[in-house]
Amino acid sequence: MAFIGVSIMRRLLVVVLLTLTMPVLAAEIRYELRVDGLACPYCAYGIEKKIKALDGVDKESIQIQLNEGVVVFEADNLISEGRLKRLINDAGFTLRGLKTSSATSGNAAHGR
Repeated sequence: MAFIGVSIMRRLLVVVLLTLTMPVLAAEIRYELRVDGLACPYCAYGIEKKIKALDGVDKESIQIQLNEGVVVFEADNLISEGRLKRLINDAGFTLRGLKTSSATSGNAAHGR
């Protein structure tokens, strides 16, 4: 009978250890910026470089649509509208709009 108890305890320990070692998925936030004056690849590079420097930004998620003046990226932390506005202004452009949503659901969490 003691052997059965040890066997169950070992299995339970394995399950607990596997659960603890699984990567924790952070809830990512999707940012969509409307930027005035975004017309050429060099302009896009300037903004992309500044966004990549922000903590928590998924560098592979950055998409820039020149014709529409749209910059989309994902981050695992909240970035304030004021900080994004300063970043865009420092790059020589104007932030005209900001939408945030959950990267997984696509539901708008904040719009402007």
